[in-house]
Amino acid sequence: MRRLAILLVAGLVLVACSRTPPPPSGRWIGSYESSSVMVDAWLEIAPNGTVRICAPDLLDPGSPSDEDRAAMHVRLAGDLADAWGEVKQRSYDFDGRVFRKPGGIAPQMEWNPKKKEMKLVFYFGMQRSIRIAMHPVKDFGEDPWAAH
Repeated sequence: MRRLAILLVAGLVLVACSRTPPPPSGRWIGSYESSSVMVDAWLEIAPNGTVRICAPDLLDPGSPSDEDRAAMHVRLAGDLADAWGEVKQRSYDFDGRVFRKPGGIAPQMEWNPKKKEMKLVFYFGMQRSIRIAMHPVKDFGEDPWAAH
């Protein structure tokens, strides 16, 4: 009887210790720019853990002038605001640090719980993935570029 009680307590301790924390809820915005890609991103994680992501991009923007670059940012921000209402909620597997598509391997988002930092992993074609640093916001504005 005593062994059974010890096994039961040990099992409960293992179950309690193995629980992953719930995903962080909130809203984040981010942007990324290089010579080959420009991305604006909105991310929302609901208290129930469902996720909405929208990240319009421009591939190979060339070498735009500052004026053209500003116009591209405005276009991406407009695309983002226009598309947000159509973005569906999705569920992801979350291990306390990494979000993956259900049953998937590739990380989709990375959460650092100690620093409270979120990164969106962006894949485009067969090129190397990029990690977009996301910044927490209360509400989404129309221009993520203006927030940094």
